[in-house]
Amino acid sequence: MPLDVVLNGPPPWGFRLTGGKDFNQPLTISRITPGSKASMANLCPGDVLLAIEGVPAENMMHCDAQNKIKEANYQLLLTVQRPETRLWSPQVTVDGKVNPFKINLEAEQQEFKPIGTGHNRKAQPFIAAANIDDHRQVVSTAYNTPIGLYSSGNIQDAMHGQIRGLVPDKPEGTKRLSSIEESDVYRMLLKDQDEPQEPRQSGSFKALQEFVDSDGARPMVTRTVRAPMTKPPPPTGNLQKLPVCDKCGNGIVGTVVKARDMFRHPCCFVCTDCDINLKQKGYFFVQGQLYCETHARARTRPPEGQDLVTAFSSA
Repeated sequence: MPLDVVLNGPPPWGFRLTGGKDFNQPLTISRITPGSKASMANLCPGDVLLAIEGVPAENMMHCDAQNKIKEANYQLLLTVQRPETRLWSPQVTVDGKVNPFKINLEAEQQEFKPIGTGHNRKAQPFIAAANIDDHRQVVSTAYNTPIGLYSSGNIQDAMHGQIRGLVPDKPEGTKRLSSIEESDVYRMLLKDQDEPQEPRQSGSFKALQEFVDSDGARPMVTRTVRAPMTKPPPPTGNLQKLPVCDKCGNGIVGTVVKARDMFRHPCCFVCTDCDINLKQKGYFFVQGQLYCETHARARTRPPEGQDLVTAFSSA
């Protein structure tokens, strides 16, 4: 049921508030400072605010509730709903009436048994035995001896459990052979030896045997087998002729440098006098030979009124 709590000012009030409409939770008292005004007014943690100064707090946001509390200077009226809590307490019967607010600290009466009535005065020996077989047994008087774990039955059970995954179980229904004559494999071998078999012959001997048995009336048919021969590879007629280098006279495979009607290797595309590579440089033909610009000028002189022009290779 709703409960009105009045806090006498001035602030601070001494409680902490959580929740609000923006948190999708009701406004709830989360903490009370000991000795504060909220503690003196019997405000408790867990109380749900229903109204602040008579204004319903159901749809209030957290900041709105804080501002509403800050407006109170001398007195703060809070309407709260306190959840019911039920605490267990022992019930004591006094004069036939049950009183739940008293605790019975009286000890229950216990039966007294003197020493010797419920326990052995003299220690009894500890005896443990292990059965080796049906007629033999090992007895030990040591305390807490594990000799009972090493009986023949326990050992056999442990060994059977350990080798169960290693040795496959024998199939049921198999009988033990008393002699080798009962074996199916032995009988099959004897049957194969007793049956007559034709001797194996090649095709030529077989044809000759049939010719002899027929007294020459049946012609002997043989076939001729030739030895395998390796066929030579067919000639390839679509091979293109490799260009020949004008300097070294060898065939050119790969990059070809063409200057007019001559072909050269990239490494052979050099000046005839100084052997400088003419790649990305100007080259000149003088009497059918390649020269750089320096040596071409030394060997030729242009006509009057004309200049030498450097030509660059397009390769």
